[in-house]
Amino acid sequence: MNPDSLNPSMPANATTEIRLAPARGLALPALIAASGARAGVRFLEFFAAQIRNPHTRRAYARAVGEFLDWCESKGVLSLTAVQPLHVAAWIELQGREVAAPSVKQELAAIRHLFDWLVTGQVVPTNPAASVRGPRHVVRVGKTAVLEPAEARVLLDSIDAMTPAGLRDRALISLMVYSFARIGAAVGMKVEDVFTQNRAAT
Repeated sequence: MNPDSLNPSMPANATTEIRLAPARGLALPALIAASGARAGVRFLEFFAAQIRNPHTRRAYARAVGEFLDWCESKGVLSLTAVQPLHVAAWIELQGREVAAPSVKQELAAIRHLFDWLVTGQVVPTNPAASVRGPRHVVRVGKTAVLEPAEARVLLDSIDAMTPAGLRDRALISLMVYSFARIGAAVGMKVEDVFTQNRAAT
Protein backbone atom coordinates (compact mmCIF):
# COMPACT_ATOMS: atom_id res chain seq x y z
CA MET A 1 0.00 0.00 0.00
CA ASN A 2 1.32 3.43 -0.91
CA PRO A 3 -0.89 6.11 0.67
CA ASP A 4 1.30 9.09 -0.22
CA SER A 5 -1.35 10.38 -2.61
CA LEU A 6 -4.49 9.43 -0.70
CA ASN A 7 -7.46 11.57 -1.50
CA PRO A 8 -9.44 12.22 1.70
CA SER A 9 -12.32 13.71 -0.30
CA MET A 10 -13.30 10.24 -1.54
CA PRO A 11 -17.07 9.64 -1.82
CA ALA A 12 -18.45 7.61 1.07
CA ASN A 13 -19.60 4.77 -1.22
CA ALA A 14 -16.21 4.24 -2.88
CA THR A 15 -14.97 1.58 -0.48
CA THR A 16 -13.26 -0.83 -2.84
CA GLU A 17 -10.92 1.37 -4.82
CA ILE A 18 -9.28 4.74 -4.33
CA ARG A 19 -7.76 6.61 -7.24
CA LEU A 20 -4.20 7.66 -6.45
CA ALA A 21 -3.05 8.64 -9.93
CA PRO A 22 -4.67 8.78 -13.37
CA ALA A 23 -3.73 5.18 -14.22
CA ARG A 24 -3.32 3.64 -10.81
CA GLY A 25 -5.76 2.44 -8.15
CA LEU A 26 -5.48 1.09 -4.62
CA ALA A 27 -7.67 -1.68 -3.25
CA LEU A 28 -8.57 -1.36 0.42
CA PRO A 29 -7.62 -4.30 2.65
CA ALA A 30 -10.45 -6.83 2.57
CA LEU A 31 -11.26 -6.44 6.27
CA ILE A 32 -11.63 -2.68 5.83
CA ALA A 33 -13.81 -3.01 2.73
CA ALA A 34 -15.96 -5.65 4.46
CA SER A 35 -16.59 -3.27 7.37
CA GLY A 36 -18.47 -0.71 5.30
CA ALA A 37 -18.07 2.77 3.87
CA ARG A 38 -17.47 4.46 7.23
CA ALA A 39 -14.54 2.14 7.94
CA GLY A 40 -13.09 2.78 4.49
CA VAL A 41 -13.20 6.55 4.85
CA ARG A 42 -11.86 6.44 8.41
CA PHE A 43 -9.02 4.15 7.29
CA LEU A 44 -7.98 6.62 4.57
CA GLU A 45 -8.30 9.58 6.91
CA PHE A 46 -5.85 7.92 9.29
CA PHE A 47 -3.07 7.98 6.69
CA ALA A 48 -4.06 11.27 5.07
CA ALA A 49 -4.74 13.34 8.18
CA GLN A 50 -2.88 11.74 11.08
CA ILE A 51 0.55 10.92 9.63
CA ARG A 52 2.47 13.77 8.07
CA ASN A 53 5.87 12.11 7.59
CA PRO A 54 5.87 10.21 4.25
CA HIS A 55 8.38 7.61 5.50
CA THR A 56 6.27 6.85 8.57
CA ARG A 57 3.17 6.76 6.39
CA ARG A 58 4.70 4.14 4.11
CA ALA A 59 5.98 2.05 7.02
CA TYR A 60 2.63 2.17 8.83
CA ALA A 61 0.71 1.36 5.65
CA ARG A 62 2.90 -1.67 4.99
CA ALA A 63 2.58 -2.94 8.56
CA VAL A 64 -1.18 -2.43 8.72
CA GLY A 65 -1.72 -4.02 5.31
CA GLU A 66 0.34 -7.09 6.21
CA PHE A 67 -1.43 -7.48 9.55
CA LEU A 68 -4.93 -7.21 8.09
CA ASP A 69 -4.06 -9.64 5.29
CA TRP A 70 -2.70 -12.07 7.89
CA CYS A 71 -5.90 -11.75 9.93
CA GLU A 72 -7.99 -12.50 6.86
CA SER A 73 -5.86 -15.60 6.15
CA LYS A 74 -6.65 -16.79 9.68
CA GLY A 75 -10.39 -16.56 9.16
CA VAL A 76 -11.09 -13.15 10.70
CA LEU A 77 -14.09 -11.79 8.82
CA SER A 78 -14.36 -8.20 10.09
CA LEU A 79 -12.50 -5.50 12.00
CA THR A 80 -14.66 -6.05 15.06
CA ALA A 81 -13.55 -9.70 15.12
CA VAL A 82 -9.87 -8.76 15.54
CA GLN A 83 -8.85 -9.71 19.09
CA PRO A 84 -5.73 -9.01 21.22
CA LEU A 85 -4.74 -12.64 20.62
CA HIS A 86 -4.53 -11.98 16.88
CA VAL A 87 -2.32 -8.95 17.42
CA ALA A 88 -0.09 -10.79 19.90
CA ALA A 89 0.30 -13.81 17.61
CA TRP A 90 1.22 -11.63 14.64
CA ILE A 91 3.73 -9.63 16.68
CA GLU A 92 5.26 -12.91 17.87
CA LEU A 93 5.63 -14.09 14.27
CA GLN A 94 7.14 -10.77 13.18
CA GLY A 95 9.67 -10.99 16.01
CA ARG A 96 11.10 -14.11 14.40
CA GLU A 97 11.70 -12.35 11.10
CA VAL A 98 12.60 -8.72 11.79
CA ALA A 99 14.48 -6.75 14.45
CA ALA A 100 12.80 -5.59 17.65
CA PRO A 101 12.65 -1.88 16.66
CA SER A 102 10.80 -2.80 13.47
CA VAL A 103 8.35 -4.97 15.40
CA LYS A 104 7.72 -2.13 17.85
CA GLN A 105 7.01 0.22 14.94
CA GLU A 106 4.60 -2.29 13.39
CA LEU A 107 2.76 -2.67 16.70
CA ALA A 108 2.58 1.12 16.99
CA ALA A 109 1.04 1.30 13.50
CA ILE A 110 -1.68 -1.20 14.42
CA ARG A 111 -2.33 0.42 17.80
CA HIS A 112 -2.62 3.93 16.36
CA LEU A 113 -4.88 2.80 13.52
CA PHE A 114 -7.28 1.05 15.88
CA ASP A 115 -7.22 4.05 18.24
CA TRP A 116 -8.34 6.14 15.27
CA LEU A 117 -11.03 3.60 14.37
CA VAL A 118 -12.29 3.55 17.98
CA THR A 119 -12.60 7.33 18.13
CA GLY A 120 -14.42 7.18 14.79
CA GLN A 121 -16.84 4.62 16.26
CA VAL A 122 -15.89 2.02 13.66
CA VAL A 123 -14.83 -0.55 16.28
CA PRO A 124 -15.71 -0.58 20.00
CA THR A 125 -12.25 -1.36 21.42
CA ASN A 126 -8.61 -1.38 20.39
CA PRO A 127 -7.35 -4.99 20.24
CA ALA A 128 -3.73 -3.81 20.23
CA ALA A 129 -4.01 -1.67 23.37
CA SER A 130 -3.09 -4.48 25.77
CA VAL A 131 -0.42 -6.11 23.60
CA ARG A 132 3.17 -5.46 24.62
CA GLY A 133 5.92 -5.23 22.08
CA PRO A 134 9.38 -6.76 22.33
CA ARG A 135 11.83 -5.18 24.71
CA HIS A 136 14.62 -3.24 23.03
CA VAL A 137 17.36 -1.49 24.99
CA VAL A 138 20.16 0.37 23.26
CA ARG A 139 23.20 0.50 25.48
CA VAL A 140 25.80 1.49 22.90
CA GLY A 141 25.06 3.69 19.91
CA LYS A 142 25.59 2.11 16.51
CA THR A 143 26.69 5.33 14.83
CA ALA A 144 30.37 6.10 15.32
CA VAL A 145 31.23 9.70 16.22
CA LEU A 146 34.31 11.23 14.62
CA GLU A 147 36.93 12.77 16.84
CA PRO A 148 37.89 16.36 15.86
CA ALA A 149 41.23 15.18 14.46
CA GLU A 150 39.53 12.45 12.43
CA ALA A 151 37.02 14.95 11.04
CA ARG A 152 39.87 17.26 10.01
CA VAL A 153 41.69 14.42 8.21
CA LEU A 154 38.50 13.46 6.41
CA LEU A 155 37.73 17.01 5.29
CA ASP A 156 41.33 17.66 4.21
CA SER A 157 41.28 14.51 2.08
CA ILE A 158 38.49 15.92 -0.12
CA ASP A 159 39.65 17.73 -3.25
CA ALA A 160 38.21 21.24 -2.90
CA MET A 161 39.35 22.26 -6.40
CA THR A 162 36.35 20.69 -8.11
CA PRO A 163 32.64 21.50 -7.80
CA ALA A 164 31.94 17.95 -6.61
CA GLY A 165 34.68 18.21 -4.01
CA LEU A 166 33.36 21.54 -2.72
CA ARG A 167 29.87 20.07 -2.51
CA ASP A 168 31.05 16.96 -0.66
CA ARG A 169 33.19 18.98 1.72
CA ALA A 170 30.33 21.34 2.56
CA LEU A 171 27.87 18.51 3.04
CA ILE A 172 30.17 16.44 5.25
CA SER A 173 31.13 19.53 7.25
CA LEU A 174 27.46 20.23 7.88
CA MET A 175 26.85 16.65 8.99
CA VAL A 176 29.87 16.60 11.30
CA TYR A 177 28.99 19.98 12.85
CA SER A 178 25.27 19.39 13.28
CA PHE A 179 25.15 15.59 13.76
CA ALA A 180 22.42 15.60 11.11
CA ARG A 181 21.66 12.56 9.01
CA ILE A 182 22.13 12.80 5.26
CA GLY A 183 18.38 13.19 4.62
CA ALA A 184 18.11 16.11 7.03
CA ALA A 185 21.30 17.69 5.72
CA VAL A 186 20.26 17.74 2.07
CA GLY A 187 16.81 19.04 3.04
CA MET A 188 18.12 22.08 4.93
CA LYS A 189 17.41 25.59 3.72
CA VAL A 190 19.23 28.86 4.41
CA GLU A 191 16.45 29.94 6.77
CA ASP A 192 17.06 26.82 8.90
CA VAL A 193 20.37 28.31 10.11
CA PHE A 194 20.37 31.14 12.65
CA THR A 195 22.91 32.77 14.95
CA GLN A 196 22.81 32.38 18.71
CA ASN A 197 25.55 33.83 20.94
CA ARG A 198 27.63 34.57 17.87
CA ALA A 199 27.54 30.93 16.78
CA ALA A 200 25.57 29.39 13.95
CA THR A 201 22.99 26.85 15.10
